[in-house]
Amino acid sequence: MTDYLDQIADFAACFAIDDIPDHVVHRAKLVLADSIGAIVGGAAEPEIQALAREICKSGGPASILGTPFNADPAKAAFVNGSAGTFLEMDEGNQFCKGHPGMHAIPAVLATVEEMAAHGKPVTAKEFLAALVIGYEIGARVGIACNLRLTMHPHGTWGTLCAAVAVARLKAFDAAAMKTLFNVASNLSLSTSRRTMLEGGTVRNTFTGFSNQMGIMATELVEAGFSGEKDGIAHVFGKVVSDSFAPDEMTCELGSRWEIARNYFKLHSCCRFNHATLDALAKITASQTTPIDIPSIERINVKTYSLAVELDDPSPKNTLAGKFSLPFAVATTLINGTSGVSSFTVDAIANQDALNLACCVDIEEDPTMTAHLPDYRPASIKIRMTNGEELFAETDTNRGDWRDPYSEAELKEKYDSLAARLWQKTQAETVHEVTMALQNQVDMISLLSAIHDANATIEEDRSA
Repeated sequence: MTDYLDQIADFAACFAIDDIPDHVVHRAKLVLADSIGAIVGGAAEPEIQALAREICKSGGPASILGTPFNADPAKAAFVNGSAGTFLEMDEGNQFCKGHPGMHAIPAVLATVEEMAAHGKPVTAKEFLAALVIGYEIGARVGIACNLRLTMHPHGTWGTLCAAVAVARLKAFDAAAMKTLFNVASNLSLSTSRRTMLEGGTVRNTFTGFSNQMGIMATELVEAGFSGEKDGIAHVFGKVVSDSFAPDEMTCELGSRWEIARNYFKLHSCCRFNHATLDALAKITASQTTPIDIPSIERINVKTYSLAVELDDPSPKNTLAGKFSLPFAVATTLINGTSGVSSFTVDAIANQDALNLACCVDIEEDPTMTAHLPDYRPASIKIRMTNGEELFAETDTNRGDWRDPYSEAELKEKYDSLAARLWQKTQAETVHEVTMALQNQVDMISLLSAIHDANATIEEDRSA
């Protein structure tokens, strides 16, 4: 079983930068820009602002995006990773059932800043390759295992995303990379799925911890620490999962790129809600006038098993609201949008939305469940008091590789999220530099653009 470790270690350490296809590099830039927007948007939340102030007292070389604060790389990666999942706007991958981008980007950005501060600048190509390869290895672990249903996928195999990406920046050879796999796999969290359903916001730190632990894993290997013989297969096949398929780690390795099979989110809530919200969007788009909310008698949703679990009509906070399918439907109908503004503290307290959420019935359709993970189906029927029925269905989620959002839609999303803390001019510069990274000699232009955007926040606060 350990043969696969040698193959993926050699791939992670030695795959040539110039052999990464252009479309994969372009996708990586889209993921980076989207993730920066999600981090800055999430940093506006009061919990992240308070955490940043507390954790950054000693300073450091790495930026906390959306704040005037800096910290050492591990702490910065922790805060940025936590901010990036706060709004449920981070990209993901349906095949690994998680969010590889946000498990790698905070760690590699912080490491690049530290290396630059110590006179070891990273080229833009090296950075993009680290992101792509870290994403690849972590996502494949997610594909190869079946996490226990009681676990939340954040903070588990994502540690491998961060660790491999950082190790690639540090030029680990294949032997060191193999040791890293066996160390990093043992630095996963025992995450609870109930946190997302009950609104336990500790859940928002799981991704942050993966980024922090990924950086620390590379430091442990550099210090001479070792792991077990095959940490990946043991941890993800016997500890947090009862099965692990090593062939999935090497299947089409180097030709099928997981980052190119990712999805992006425009609905500011759990991905399991998205199929229903996409179907709802079809209904609202077909109406010549807005749906009369008081005339809604009942709403019936049929969808797959994972989505049916999100059935609480009375969420207690914003996180629980994002993981409530009834509330997501209701707040979208009430506010005319499924964006960030429909899942705020005020939106969660909206009694009209809560009343409407109680009118939403959810039922599993086994034929829909059988289509996972390739498709995420749902149907929705709105029954009006006059007997009229409005119906729509969808086979897949908008934003995935089968039905992608346009780059213009992703840019609009980035603008709206970045605007929560960054000034428009600075946010625009960050995006422009990100999307032109392949033409940059090094990362200095992007780091400078981020510093300038953060400095504006400091200037605004001191004015």
